[in-house]
Amino acid sequence: MIGVLSDTHIPRRAEGLPKEVIQGFKGVDLILHAGDIVEESVLKELEEIAPVYAVYGNCDPPELREKLPAKRIVEYAGFKIGLVHYSSPYGNTLGRLLETFEDDEVDAIVFGHSHRPYNDRVNGILIFNPGSPTDKRFEVFYSYGLLIPQEKKLIGKVKYFK
Repeated sequence: MIGVLSDTHIPRRAEGLPKEVIQGFKGVDLILHAGDIVEESVLKELEEIAPVYAVYGNCDPPELREKLPAKRIVEYAGFKIGLVHYSSPYGNTLGRLLETFEDDEVDAIVFGHSHRPYNDRVNGILIFNPGSPTDKRFEVFYSYGLLIPQEKKLIGKVKYFK
């Protein structure tokens, strides 16, 4: 099982990771962070739970942009997962996500930026945004995600909390 985060914006939006995220990630095999981390200590805290794969977002400082890619492919349990933040508000986001990974033969695409959970399939590819655990904007609840391998596909689950 994979824990999924995006848009933590720590310390701007919270002092640290919410306890719901820490508890929800107990037992995950790895963690994906789709950017807007802001402070590297967040990645170090997550690494105490499981290995972390992250990309930088539009709000991440130069130090993180130097250490993290804008796009990456993560392989897990025979699945290929595309990971990107997606900072540009222009154009068809779903189309751009698919276009970004069109040559990578991914089973899933994880993205962030909108702070809005998204969990759907397009052309057989899981498109997943976990929302934000610290800055819900117009959403009712904070959220994070889990990716669960089942038979021949990954299942996305958004976990909501107050």
